[in-house]
Amino acid sequence: MRPSTLRALKRAAELTRQNRFTEAVLIAEPVILAADPVEGDEIRRWLTDHVTDFTGESEKETP
Repeated sequence: MRPSTLRALKRAAELTRQNRFTEAVLIAEPVILAADPVEGDEIRRWLTDHVTDFTGESEKETP
């Protein structure tokens, strides 16, 4: 993944935690739409692996 894409995703996560969802989408959407298929797969994996970056919650163990 390009460093600029990663920076945009991290910034979007930060804004989402601050309840600034519209701004987060405005930052993340262009880089997601511009991604080629390989980078798109990397973005999907990153988003899946970093869900808690967006929610601000720590992962909970299931009983």
